[in-house]
Amino acid sequence: MPNSVKVALIQNCAERDMAPSIAAVEPLIRTAAKDKAQFILLPEMVAMLEPDSAKVLQKTVSEAEDPALKSFRALAQETGAWILVGSLLLKEPGKSRVVNRSLLVDPSGAITARYDKLHLFDVDVGDGQAYKESATVEPGERAVLAATPWGLAGLSICYDLRFAYLYRALAQAGATMLTVPAAFTYATGKAHWHVLARARAIETGSFVLAPNQCGTHAEGRKTWGHSLIINPWGEILADGGEDVGIVTATIDLEQVTEARRKIPALKHDRTFPAPGRPVLQSKAGE
Repeated sequence: MPNSVKVALIQNCAERDMAPSIAAVEPLIRTAAKDKAQFILLPEMVAMLEPDSAKVLQKTVSEAEDPALKSFRALAQETGAWILVGSLLLKEPGKSRVVNRSLLVDPSGAITARYDKLHLFDVDVGDGQAYKESATVEPGERAVLAATPWGLAGLSICYDLRFAYLYRALAQAGATMLTVPAAFTYATGKAHWHVLARARAIETGSFVLAPNQCGTHAEGRKTWGHSLIINPWGEILADGGEDVGIVTATIDLEQVTEARRKIPALKHDRTFPAPGRPVLQSKAGE
């Protein structure tokens, strides 16, 4: 198994329709591949960021019909790169809502892993917009490890980043890379994105690969950008800033072994009962 791999994170500003979004991402993938990237990662909802829930349900198609997935599978074959399709909204038979799915594509164009987002973004962050992902999205039901030539990748999507137990479980199951494709809002990204991504790397001793959308989308929705490649010691190797583009780094997977040797916290878990209601102690003499 190779010890190192050049990774590239694509940072895009998806539109509310698929065709222009796909057309904007395709040349970025080709550029990353020409720069010798072997593992190319795309953000969450890379091909469509539609703020209207009713239109999401109208526009979404099945995995077999999705034009973005067809394009990215063809590009994997063309370039010889592994491509993580950060996420697509896809219809599933028998479901009234769509799934938010991350897909790993190998150089033959085959889909080797699928992960449906576990934690849904139902929040009001005070930026003038409220978000209710569960209105259109069916949550996933399981964590997913994906095999790559460089080791196991633990798959996640965006809001999952706030749930540390998911990443701990992935790392304890063997993940050395944690993928976090996202469309983090500008407000939450500015406050929390770097801190959360670095924390997930540090507490698991893993590489964090986090491609994020950027810019202003339909109806004024803004995403933070700053796609991040972070090593197992929590050091930022690359930061995409706030503009559309590509960030790359060559990562050495031996650093995972070294970080976990220095701080073997993944082996130090203890079980304990959940805390009950606090007991009020009486003062002496009462």
